[in-house]
Amino acid sequence: MGRWPATLGKRAQFGFLAAAIAAASMWFYVDRILVGYQVADAAAHERPRGNLSDLYPRWLGARELLLHQRNPYGDDIAIEIQKGYYGRVLDPARPNDPKDQQGFAYPVYVVFLLAPLIGLPFHEVQIFFHWLLVGLTAASVWLWLRALRWRVPPLAIATTVVLMLGSVPAVQGIKLQQLSLLVAALLAGSAACVASGFLFCGGALLALATIKPQLAWPLVAWLLVWAASDWRARRRLVFGFELVIVLLLAGSEIILPGWLRMFIHAIGQYHRYTQNQSVLDQLVPWGFAGKILAAGAVLASAFFLWKLRGQPADAVEFGGATALVMALTVLVVPMYAPYNQVLLLPAVLAVVRDRTFFVARSRGFRLGYGMGGFVLAWQWIASLGLSAVFLSGATAWALSGWKWPFLATFATPVLVFAMILVDVRGRQDGPQV
Repeated sequence: MGRWPATLGKRAQFGFLAAAIAAASMWFYVDRILVGYQVADAAAHERPRGNLSDLYPRWLGARELLLHQRNPYGDDIAIEIQKGYYGRVLDPARPNDPKDQQGFAYPVYVVFLLAPLIGLPFHEVQIFFHWLLVGLTAASVWLWLRALRWRVPPLAIATTVVLMLGSVPAVQGIKLQQLSLLVAALLAGSAACVASGFLFCGGALLALATIKPQLAWPLVAWLLVWAASDWRARRRLVFGFELVIVLLLAGSEIILPGWLRMFIHAIGQYHRYTQNQSVLDQLVPWGFAGKILAAGAVLASAFFLWKLRGQPADAVEFGGATALVMALTVLVVPMYAPYNQVLLLPAVLAVVRDRTFFVARSRGFRLGYGMGGFVLAWQWIASLGLSAVFLSGATAWALSGWKWPFLATFATPVLVFAMILVDVRGRQDGPQV
């Protein structure tokens, strides 16, 4: 089991202070620079701005279904959603209006998770959900450390939590109140339960995470293959998953018969008006090149995962394999939104834990590891720089550089995936220090 190296107390305290400054600069950048630019740009192009909460379409759909028996996938609900989300109904005649229609494009059983909130005013729901996501994102650090079987001192955990809460993916997800952060916490909880021997609970949390199927199903597939490789010892994972998913599907059919057909139709519409692509599609937009690379990444991962399917849940190799699945998910899922990159957390932790494997090898390994560290740190380098410029009085110049912290958005998943793949491959050759 990996352990954090012995460090001087002052060094650890300095690391925590640096992390706090970096995180504070990120929140300042988002609140004063990014939002400032967006408000000015929206005014210049007459682009509507309402509550802009990604939770709102799901909350309104849940409220209307459970309280008034209205179909959340209906066009009438979509219009009401736009009035709250954007402040008015989108007008196709206005070329600057957003293309995202903000329809209810989730499995209908998401309403069961939101049911306790439908009786509250949405402003209060926003406040509650903001702090819920903060708490869940912080807890996910501890959960992934447990899943990876890595013991670190409390101050190191606190430093990691601060950096996580001050990262571009987490800040964007919290500001938008994105359910991706809730799903990320459910997946972290599932992995931690499995690693701790609570297989039934791990399967149940995994089923709940399917409220965002595209983020959950890669881990579902991996864990089901893992469970099938030793059915007698691991079948409780499948039982937990099956029980909860059956309850969710049956409950959904009761409250909205035929919902699955409506959901599939809503997903089709969503992809048509958003034209979402994966990270690889964005990086190599030439024909099917991105999809070919994605297929290669899936096959390479599957090759190593198949070899690791027999590893016990409390083995370090099992945690690394799960981290690989999370990194692969970010790489190939057909949506490149930065907030989905919270799923890179276990892979980043695993690569930091196994840094000796990289730095003790060839110059190429050390160079790649250093490059990965720089790309990951770029978001804070940029936010610190822009915040300093803004505070110095060069407001317009800082607003014009609003893209800087996002410049590594596409490089980060690729490098993290490459490093965790190499790390997993290296562990198959022998344990790391």
